[in-house]
Amino acid sequence: MKNFGIAESLSKLGIKKSNSGTSTGQRWLKTKAGSIPSVSPVDGKVIGKVQLTDDVAFDKVVKQAQHAFLEWRLVPAPKRGEVVRQVGLALRKYKEPLGKLVSYEMGKSYQEGLGEVQEMIDICDFAVGLSRQLHGLTMHSERPYHRMYEQYHPLGVVGVISAFNFPVAVWAWNSMLAWVCGDVCIWKPSEKTPLCSIACQNIVNEVFKKNRVPEGVSCIVNGDYKIGQRLAANENISLVSATGSVRMGKAVGKTVAERLGRALLELGGNNAIIISEHANLEMSIRGALFGAVGTAGQRCTSTRRLIIHESVYNEVKEKLKKAYSQLSIGNPLDEANHVGPLIDTLAVKSYRSALQQVKAEGGSMVVAGGVLKGKGYESGCYVKPAIAEVKNHFEIVQHETFAPILYLIKYKTLEEAIAYQNGVKQGLSSALMTTRMNEMEKFLSHNGSDCGIANVNIGTSGAEIGGAFGGEKETGGGRESGSDAWKVYMRRQTNTINFGDSLPLAQGIKFEL
Repeated sequence: MKNFGIAESLSKLGIKKSNSGTSTGQRWLKTKAGSIPSVSPVDGKVIGKVQLTDDVAFDKVVKQAQHAFLEWRLVPAPKRGEVVRQVGLALRKYKEPLGKLVSYEMGKSYQEGLGEVQEMIDICDFAVGLSRQLHGLTMHSERPYHRMYEQYHPLGVVGVISAFNFPVAVWAWNSMLAWVCGDVCIWKPSEKTPLCSIACQNIVNEVFKKNRVPEGVSCIVNGDYKIGQRLAANENISLVSATGSVRMGKAVGKTVAERLGRALLELGGNNAIIISEHANLEMSIRGALFGAVGTAGQRCTSTRRLIIHESVYNEVKEKLKKAYSQLSIGNPLDEANHVGPLIDTLAVKSYRSALQQVKAEGGSMVVAGGVLKGKGYESGCYVKPAIAEVKNHFEIVQHETFAPILYLIKYKTLEEAIAYQNGVKQGLSSALMTTRMNEMEKFLSHNGSDCGIANVNIGTSGAEIGGAFGGEKETGGGRESGSDAWKVYMRRQTNTINFGDSLPLAQGIKFEL
């Protein structure tokens, strides 16, 4: 199989055959917990091994992060922003090799890998500007010669738990904002994509060393769910930002809540596009196609359901069948391919199980799925994107399957379509395709989409850095990235200043002295 420059990319990023998975910054710690292999779903080969974080190393990381916070929070925010600006420049320098590693270790297309690194660069740019805008409010006091205002202070140590599908961008969304806010970060990456974390730490280390950033501002711990549990339970970690499954999020949220800590949860999605009878069907098909098969259906914003008006249902179905017949499935580093592999054989098993359940519940296949075998598919992780006709209430439709399976659902009225859209436990991303303004407004109104993201005439997949990203219901309620998402990484404080010569007491109480 063609190498596509993987060896060169690994070398540029400092990835070795055996790597420490625990870091306080410049220092990589040795542990006694063994190691895990990083296996590429592209070809089934072991890329490298990563040493797991043991209890002793974990405690050292937390202690170093606490120490670093005391120093880092005193650095003026614009100067912290300058460091992040340089991180953005470094990411531009390493964009191609890091994008290639993301593609090879995770399985998404090389174009998407480059796009993910670009998201990192974009959030750096956003954070730099933010470093001069960490503003509070001023309020009028009811007492004479008093002034009230509120301000935001650095929160502390932030734990970041990221998922395999965006192995670098989600960490950047959290860490870049946390750093300009004056926080320090401990990153627990997915055990399925550990080498991406090593590469990112190496890139950041270059910048931090040059700027004499305190050891412990950027830390990494590697391991399975048990390391995530330790992050969630540790009282020295002020905020835990966790991205992943609903099951994982509920466990993290419960543990953090028990110690009255803060949790930012970005969990599952069961996203739908409503295609109105007044929609531009060419745009609709394009949005549905990318949303359903991009990243092989392994985005939290992937399009799972297509809710189509009965008058255009058959036309949309036929256009989709034609579009799916033109998909090229194979090595994601080959830019001629549209769809790469699933992350591992467990994901393939989940995909096959979902297709079986569709048939068991009475659904019918529009585009049959299946696991691909033979030359180029030796890893066993390549599957065919599938389309099924279903009812919204089917049990399998109510759950998120991280695979390229698109469900078609027919509707009569927009109210019915919105009810279908909202009729699942997840509430991340949604979209309406229409050219009618009244339909747009209904979809975006109080009794419209109940998701954290509601789009018109674009798909469910993807999001711009400038907007807050996140969802409602079982998606967790968290918000990352743009808008005022920075506030979750800080603690709010209300201040009152009396610049008069007397002390008026609340409720008119008087003391005779």
